[in-house]
Amino acid sequence: MKTKINTSILRLSSILIVLAVLLSSINLTASAAETTLGAAAAQSGRYFGVAIASGRMGDSTYITIANREFNMVTAENEMKIDATEPNQNQFNFTNGDRIYDWARQNGKQVRGHTLAWHSQQPGWMQNMSGTALRNAMINHINRVMAHYRDRGGIYAWDVVNEAFEENGSRRNSNLQQTGNDWIEVAFRTARAADPNTKLCYNDYNIEAWNYAKTQAVYRMVQDFKQRGVPIDCVGFQGHFNSGTAYPNSNFRTTLSSFAALGVDVQITELDIENANSRLDWWRGIVNDCLAVSRCTGITVWGVRDSDSWRASQNPLLFDNNGNKKAAYNTVLDALNAGQPTTPTATTPPSTTPPPNGSVSINAGGAATGSFGADQYFSGGSTYTNTATIDMSQIPSNPPPTSIFNTERYGAMTYTIPNRSGAQTVTLYFAETYLSAAGQRLFNVSIN
Repeated sequence: MKTKINTSILRLSSILIVLAVLLSSINLTASAAETTLGAAAAQSGRYFGVAIASGRMGDSTYITIANREFNMVTAENEMKIDATEPNQNQFNFTNGDRIYDWARQNGKQVRGHTLAWHSQQPGWMQNMSGTALRNAMINHINRVMAHYRDRGGIYAWDVVNEAFEENGSRRNSNLQQTGNDWIEVAFRTARAADPNTKLCYNDYNIEAWNYAKTQAVYRMVQDFKQRGVPIDCVGFQGHFNSGTAYPNSNFRTTLSSFAALGVDVQITELDIENANSRLDWWRGIVNDCLAVSRCTGITVWGVRDSDSWRASQNPLLFDNNGNKKAAYNTVLDALNAGQPTTPTATTPPSTTPPPNGSVSINAGGAATGSFGADQYFSGGSTYTNTATIDMSQIPSNPPPTSIFNTERYGAMTYTIPNRSGAQTVTLYFAETYLSAAGQRLFNVSIN
């Protein structure tokens, strides 16, 4: 017997399975042949994201597409250094928060971009050097990460952006002049500031495996992993044009080689010059990500062609009027056709049968009370909060309050091996982010 629960934007806090005989299985999964990019990517436990500009959020066509199609959001400029700290120690999160809050209110995750970068520095930082600049960088990382940590957390941060030259040498920026260890300092600072987010290095022109810049970044990540410097992911921007032809980039080799170091890989700023004339590139990029288990998602850098920083090159999936392009259909088909490989960052289902009697799982968290640690799952993402939970609506024998402080959400599967038989399945849910009625909608069907 198999119990299947299909969900949409499900935030699951715990599973309590009381077995009259023994449980066969419980599955939470997304259906095949999805009709939006985010849902199609979620079938394999991945995300499909978009860069959002706060100034365009009042455009109804723009925001409708962003809400419908994508399940990950990156602020295009609003979380960069000049936007968040225009004057030293005077922080402004207004526009970044507008994007963050909209994303979370609509059930999406957020990538943070970016904390330490030679470009788009405010004037006060451009004029600094040495120890003063190093301390300013550390302070900026701590303050920005703490702000979003306390608002509910960020999925991943681009801690350092574009720190290498094309020949593989370090970029001779003001940050580099503070000492060759500045990247390591940035990552160690970031880990202390928020232990629960993924820490990424992000760069462009590092898709081709044999390219000098790619190899330099690879050696840095390899060194960091060997020495215990905290780094969780590498972002490949993916700005492709006729001068950086995708078919010659050995991209899959690059993704798998970095993943073998023990980091996730993500395509973070994808756009392709004359998108509709290079459908094979779109298909190949999606298939390369799907083929590498630690490739956790893809983000396109803008909604419509007219919103792109390369608008004249028509590089995105929607035209100026918001219509789906042939490139969109190619990407959607590739996501739906791809084999659903679960990212290795997600623990695969256990094959050890649970004991007779009750099986209780604290979704997204550690063992607490009578609930065991999260197990038997694949896919989905986890989130932890410190909110005070109102338990008054649970009629009798309430579970520990702590199970509602962790959750697993998104497209996921719980497979609990056992023999068939009668069972009672109790699922506990808690809304710990949204506050108004009707904002968190999902369907549960059990077969």
